[in-house]
Amino acid sequence: MTTKSSMKSQTSLPMKRYSSSMAENPHLIEFPTSPQPAAVGEEITHYSHSKHPLTEVTLNELFTCSGCKEYGAGKRFSCQECEFQLHEFCAFAPPLLKNHQLHGQHQLVFHSKPKPAKAGISWPRCNICGKSTKGFAFRCRACSFQMHPCCAMLSTEINFPPHPHLLRLLPPLSTNNDLACGECNKRRPGRMYHCTVCDYHLHAACAKALYNGLRETGIPLPDPRPNAIEKAARLASQVVIEFIGGLIEGLGEGMGGALIDNIARGRCISRRRMQE
Repeated sequence: MTTKSSMKSQTSLPMKRYSSSMAENPHLIEFPTSPQPAAVGEEITHYSHSKHPLTEVTLNELFTCSGCKEYGAGKRFSCQECEFQLHEFCAFAPPLLKNHQLHGQHQLVFHSKPKPAKAGISWPRCNICGKSTKGFAFRCRACSFQMHPCCAMLSTEINFPPHPHLLRLLPPLSTNNDLACGECNKRRPGRMYHCTVCDYHLHAACAKALYNGLRETGIPLPDPRPNAIEKAARLASQVVIEFIGGLIEGLGEGMGGALIDNIARGRCISRRRMQE
């Protein structure tokens, strides 16, 4: 990634220069124990979207980051020619994290491409928030650990206003899933923080709102839980996909492909009739 003044020196790495002076560069993104990026200009060129420049904008609306594929709000780097947008911490993610508080035993390498989904359906999950990793991520080469860029902004101890006490990250135990979060009042996979004074608990997934702009703007996340009809439709679609896959293997690619084309053509006709 380069600023506008250094576009000619682009490489494939997400970071190009580092600075040690927070006072001189007020827009620095500070990952825990990580190198510091260069100053942010009003316009940058990012290696993941080199055909258009990205402009720093602040909008009080929800967006999906084109890098990590997660939600954000407020400040972002946005393409004025298309729909490409990046979180600030995704735009300035360093190529390497050393001695990170959440995985200090190994170095973490930045990857712009996700690990492939298992069977094309189940995406690998972040070891911190428990959510799928579908884009930018930091991954360990020595073990299977990985986390989102936003999760890399977290540390072992945080303050989460308006809760008045310090919160400390719990070990990655399965029993954490049985604890209700004080922010969303739900139970879910992923790491949790606990209060050092009272019985308050907080999902790491909810703590990410401190950095992705959602807490600052007050914008809630869309409810990810599908209703009963959506669950049934998803299950039925999976059965159909597996059935067609078996037919393709039995009939051969030629006849199987023709069958899929006919099914797709029939769906298009049905949709047009419904719209009429």
